[in-house]
Amino acid sequence: MRIYKVGGAVRDRLLGIPVTDIDRVVVGATTEEMLSRGFRPVGADFPVFLHPKTGEEYALARTERKSGRGYGGFTFHASPEVTLEEDLIRRDLTINAMAEDDHQNLTDPYHGQRDLEARILRHVSPAFAEDPLRVLRVARFAARYAELGFTVAPETLDLMRQLSESGELEALTAERSWKEISRALMESQPQVFIEVLRACGALKVLMPEIDALFGVPQPETHHPEIDTGAHTLSVLEQAAKHNQPLTVRWACLLHDLGKGLTPEEEWPRHIAHEFKGLKLIKAVNERFKVPRDCQELALLVGEYHTHGHRALELKPSTLLELLQSFDVYRRPQRFEEFIAACEMDARGRKGLEHRSYPQADYLRGAATAARSVAVQPLLEKGLKGPELGEAIKRERLRALKAYKEAASI
Repeated sequence: MRIYKVGGAVRDRLLGIPVTDIDRVVVGATTEEMLSRGFRPVGADFPVFLHPKTGEEYALARTERKSGRGYGGFTFHASPEVTLEEDLIRRDLTINAMAEDDHQNLTDPYHGQRDLEARILRHVSPAFAEDPLRVLRVARFAARYAELGFTVAPETLDLMRQLSESGELEALTAERSWKEISRALMESQPQVFIEVLRACGALKVLMPEIDALFGVPQPETHHPEIDTGAHTLSVLEQAAKHNQPLTVRWACLLHDLGKGLTPEEEWPRHIAHEFKGLKLIKAVNERFKVPRDCQELALLVGEYHTHGHRALELKPSTLLELLQSFDVYRRPQRFEEFIAACEMDARGRKGLEHRSYPQADYLRGAATAARSVAVQPLLEKGLKGPELGEAIKRERLRALKAYKEAASI
């Protein structure tokens, strides 16, 4: 029995960045031997075991054969005869197909270290094209390591393009796709993830609503970058630079989908794009079974982001309706995330990345003013039911009028 660290642990150590997850492969062992040493089996698809003391994962060396469509369409074979090189060749990228023993002796049959030094993301073997999930994985690695200068090898991009055209991407489950998408959005340069998907034709298959934004112009006075797709990538880039959470990044990605529906004869204006885009946002949310908090914020940002930009001009009654829509009294954090998304949208414009956004503090102040209305005095007057609700609304509107007047002095 020989045990090796493989994949990301080796790659990141060689890059000199912190190692977070350690995967181990066991060569020359049987399931019975692992069990006799106290390892606990997990996973139904192939032999993976948990160390009896540390709880870390150890997988038996295995080969795989394509047996059906999609990410799960593989038959695995694990036995003591499977070599380390045979296990490594089934991996996606050369930089993930290296192994080392406890003394850091490197096994690198597919030149991963050379590609690390050249900053290249390259597939290990033609079998790469058998797994559609690898299109998303490579795009995610491109987003993670873009700041180190990594790019996708042209021949790997060609294979990704073949996969995109083959129909295999449509066999991916919503859960697997969302796992990769959500992880990619939290990388340091998530816009690169979208760029790579677009370059290989996968964006058109997975998220045609976003792909449709490229080539759609916007008024240059508000959008010096003009192209709606380019603007969306810039907004996503700003969200990452400002360490926004996944909910905000997802909303930033989808906020302008309605502009893809504008007839060409109406370009570069996009009247009512906020409302037109809601059905598209819903469709994307449903396609990937997106978590509820991400779904809700994306829809709210899509509908109200222009309200955010015009916050200083809004009538108190419109401002109150906005606050009600977000339920700022019970869910203040969601409104804070809306403000963040609006600010990223404002900054995601060519040459305006460092602009101030006074609307943010104004909206926060409005929410505070509305929340400051005391309900107890109204209860003490004997108000209840719809009558109480109307009284609360009147008091909040009065508070917002006072707030707006004070802010304009």
